[in-house]
Order: sequence, then structure tokens, then C-alpha cells
Amino acid sequence: MNRLARLDHRYLWHPFTQMKDWLRREPIVIRAGEGAWIEDIHGNRYLDANSSIWTNLHGHRHPALDRALKDQLKKIAHSSALGLANEPASVLAEKLMRVVQPKRFASKFPNQPRLGKIFYSDDGSTAMEVALKLAFEFARRTGRARRPKFLSLAGAYHGDTIGAVSVGHIDLFHKAYAGLLFKTDTVPSPYCYRCRFNRAKPERSDARAYRKCNWECVSQIEKRFSRATKESPYAAMVVEPLIQGAAGMIPQPAGWLSRVAEIVRSHGAQLIADEVMTGFGRTGTEPGKNRLFACHQEGVQPDFLAVAKGLTGGYLPMAATMTTRQVFDAFLGEYEEFKTFFHGHSYTANQLGAAVASANLDLLEANAGVREELQKNFARALDRLWQLPHVGDIRQVGLIAGIELVRDWRTREPFPLEARAGMRVCEAMTRFGVLTRPIGNVIALMPPYCTSPEEIQRMAEAIEKGIVEVFGEIR
Repeated sequence: MNRLARLDHRYLWHPFTQMKDWLRREPIVIRAGEGAWIEDIHGNRYLDANSSIWTNLHGHRHPALDRALKDQLKKIAHSSALGLANEPASVLAEKLMRVVQPKRFASKFPNQPRLGKIFYSDDGSTAMEVALKLAFEFARRTGRARRPKFLSLAGAYHGDTIGAVSVGHIDLFHKAYAGLLFKTDTVPSPYCYRCRFNRAKPERSDARAYRKCNWECVSQIEKRFSRATKESPYAAMVVEPLIQGAAGMIPQPAGWLSRVAEIVRSHGAQLIADEVMTGFGRTGTEPGKNRLFACHQEGVQPDFLAVAKGLTGGYLPMAATMTTRQVFDAFLGEYEEFKTFFHGHSYTANQLGAAVASANLDLLEANAGVREELQKNFARALDRLWQLPHVGDIRQVGLIAGIELVRDWRTREPFPLEARAGMRVCEAMTRFGVLTRPIGNVIALMPPYCTSPEEIQRMAEAIEKGIVEVFGEIR
């Protein structure tokens, strides 16, 4: 075993990893990357099919992002945001406001909230923690509720801090910490493939396309809001717009988000959009519309918009929570009133992260056409997987895809957890030069925006070969 692998085995504890399994084999140790490819210490090259856990938008070692980082290093790496401002964070804030509150969107949807303030933090969990704290205290200070509550979707995952875990509903991740959490309510996720209200028989296409229902998933949300008591109404509803990531790449049918946003607003609550995964163009684009955020695709502007992962193009940890002037004003007061938002992070508004994030936004404005073409190639490449009997559903939203593995597509019967179906297929895919991680029985794909048509095709072929290797030949 390589010396670096031995050091890893001796000292490191990896996230979301059963270390007993990890210690049984030599890990892949990454040493370099360029474009859509990463290379290990033995010189093996792999396509980075999940953009280094959903963060790396433009590929590795992008010249513009490298240059922005090097230029900032010549000035200063970091200074505190407690009592001090800095140039990169201020410039980035202006750019973020321009893309999160575009003029054409604001004029087309004039009744939506106007985002105008940004709180920087470190990662997706902390961005969501900020949103939850602000929404909670805003509801109390404005007299909406003495004991505000939150509503979120079944299968929700919004991070690993205590507040973020409290609005999460994946027992595997969250149940062990129940004693630490505050109570939140849940409503059904619009999981068309496995929705109990969907009366359609399985077909060889995305379940959203042939579903038969009466929007019961939306009705459940209306009922939940209607039952909330005056003493303890909902401060906010938390959603990942268009698609839930860690839940298993569960996409929402068209129109779901706008319907839900209307319900939330009609009951006086706020909407928190977790765009940690979906932001910065991940959920696709339309010709002539370079909308970088998922919620904007349905004409929805949330009261809080949390971003991280792709904010710096996968270079550095940085996050932001954007909200309205009304929320900001609720925390203004005299020093001795202690209305300050008492929350912070040592690396808030870090100059290196802000400089790279600013360059990242410039790239996103310039490459909308590239993403549009990649989205089409992605759909064509995934289409070949419908021939496999163990592929139950293929769910694509822009440049995100989830391939759900089942025992038989005709019955939708899932593999038991102990079968490690998704993990085994992903392990097989590494032997065909493609790296990704499963979510249970779902193979997740999120190619970098620089991925060529040939590389996209290679990713799809690796999935096909991996499934055939694990489960046998195509019948």
C-alpha cells in the first residue's frame, strides 16, 4: 500500500463513510486534476462525474479562477470581517445581488420579495443555519409568533449543524441526534416515482412525465399550514428548489415550487431556498435566459436564499445567505438594545474565497450557451440507460441526474440497504475511469461545465458497464 494511503488509514476519519469498510482496501489518493479529469498517485485518470461532491463548476485548474486566486494572494489572504470591510467581499456582494435580483426577473415578477442583504459564512450548513436563525428571530420580533416553527420536506437534508439537522428528515443522518434538535414539521416530498398518490404504472421514462395525480403533495402543504395554531405558526418553509439532492436526487414536477410558494406567502410565512446544490446554473438554462438559481425558473424569489458549494467554483469553502431589507431592519437598533445578529464565523468574507467567487460569476455569465449544449448532450447520453432492467427511473434537472436502481423496473421493488447496490455500481465505475458517489440506490451525476460530449458519453457508458458487471447481462 502506498505511503499516503497508509497515512490516511492510520489517521483520517472520512465523512459519511463506514470506516470499517474503508480500512479494508487501499483508497484512491488524488494528487492532481485538470478540466473534467482527476489523477491519482499511481497516474490513473478518472472523470470527475460528481464535480468533487457537487462543488467544481468549471473543472479543475481553470485559468481564470487560478489567476484570481494568485492575484489576491499577492495582496492579502484573510482579515477579519468583525469591524473591518474588504475589497473582494464588497465587489462580490454587488455581483451576487445583480444575479440574484436580475432586472428582467424583478420586472416580470414584481410582487416577489427583493433580496438586498448578504451574510457571508463558510459552507452550506452554516448558510442554512444563518437563514434559520434570522427567520426565527424575525418572526418573533415582528410579532408573528412567540414560538415560531419550521416546515420542510420528507427526505430533506440541509446540512449538519444543529439547526440544519433539525429541518432535515433523513433518519439515517439525523435520528441519532434527535435529543439535540428542535422539533420541526414535515410534509411529503413530490417524489413522483414512489409517491403513494401517483396512480401511474411504471414506464420507461422520467416518472414526472407520466404521473397521474391531483397534486396531493401540494394539498398536504396547504393542510399543514391551515392547521398551524395562532400561538405557534410557521416562521418559514425550507425547500431545495426543483430537486432534492441527498434525498436521492428527487425532482419536483413543473409548477410545484410556484404553487408551494404561493401557499407559504398566503399564510404570512417566509420561504427559505436552499440552493447550496442547485445554485449557479446547476438546474439548467433556457435559450436566452441565463438564470443561475433554480427558484427563478418558476418565477419564485425566496425571502432567504442560501448558497455555497459552487460559489467559488469548487476552489475554497465559502457561503452566503441572502435576504431582504425588511429582515435586516429588524436587527437594527442602538448598541445597548442588543438587537445585533449575534452570529459569526472566523473566515467570514474571506478575501481569497471572495476573489475566486467573483471570477466564477464572470465565467457563469459568459458560458450560458455552453451549459445549454451540455444539458442536451447529457440527456442524450442518459437515454441509453433505459434499456437496463435494473434502472427504474432516470431523473434529470439541468446538469443534475439521478439514476435509481431497482430489482425490477416493472415493480419498482428497491434493493435492500445491505445489498449496497449503488455503492457496488460506483465501485465498478472506477474501473472504467469514472468517479462518483451513490445516494443509497441512486447513482448521482453532476458533470463539470467543461465536460465534452465524448466525456459525457463515457460517463453514461461507465454506468451501463458498472450495472452490467454488478447485476449481470442485459435481458
